[in-house]
Amino acid sequence: MTRQRTRKGFAARPADPEHWIKAADTRPVGHGSAEAFTARLTIDITADLRGRIKIAAFGRGQTVADMLRELLTREFPPTSGEAS
Repeated sequence: MTRQRTRKGFAARPADPEHWIKAADTRPVGHGSAEAFTARLTIDITADLRGRIKIAAFGRGQTVADMLRELLTREFPPTSGEAS
């Protein structure tokens, strides 16, 4: 019999599957149906700015993505006639 290797590291699964299986009842962040559809935005920033953003998000207890979504929503509110 050959013994199956256990891999640790990059492709290792957590011991408890409940922590890596996404719950079926999770909903997108936000209140409108428009949040169900997302688009990826890529920008180039300096390593220093990236570090400051990450520290700010950590200090606020948020993810960088959530913090930046809130910032962008606040800075660029929907105009009249747009879906919210």
